[in-house]
Amino acid sequence: MIKIYPEQDFEVVLDIATKMCVAARTAPKANGLDSIVTAIVYGEELDKIREEMVRFGTERNLQYFIRDAKNIEGKVVVIIGSKPKEKAHGFEDGESEETVLKESSAIDLGIAIGSAVSIGKDLCIDNRVMYSIGRAAINLKILGEDVIIAYGIPLSISGKNPFFDRK
Repeated sequence: MIKIYPEQDFEVVLDIATKMCVAARTAPKANGLDSIVTAIVYGEELDKIREEMVRFGTERNLQYFIRDAKNIEGKVVVIIGSKPKEKAHGFEDGESEETVLKESSAIDLGIAIGSAVSIGKDLCIDNRVMYSIGRAAINLKILGEDVIIAYGIPLSISGKNPFFDRK
C-alpha cells in the first residue's frame, strides 16, 4: 500500500488536537483549582465561529478578525478557555480573593495553552494561538455560559504554516 499526501489525513489532525487538549487539561493549576475547558471544533461548528468572527470584526472594525476567519476555513481548531474559580486560598492581606481568582485563572490558561502548543510543536503540526477565535467562541458560548476568556489554536499540516505571513 502507498499513502500519498498523508498530511491531508483528517484523522491525524484530530488525533493531535486530542493530545493537545489532554496537555491543556493536565497542565498545572494555581491554587489547586481547575478552571480549564477545552474543545475541538471543525466542520459546521467551525463555520459558525467563522461567521461570528466576521460579524464581530465588521461591527468593531477589527480587520484581523476577518482575516483570521478566512485563514481557518476548513481547518481543525482547538479552543482552550477558563472559567472563574470559585474559591482561593493563600491570598495575602489587602489582596481580594476575587483578584487572586481572576489572576490565577488567566495564569492557568496561559500554562494550558503553552502545554497544548508544545505538543503541537513536538508533533510538527502548524498552529498559531489566536484571540479572535477564542472571542468568537465566547460570544457563541461554545465552551459554556461561564467561560470568561478563551483562545483558539487552528491546526494544519502543510509545507508552509498558513497562519503566518498573512495579508
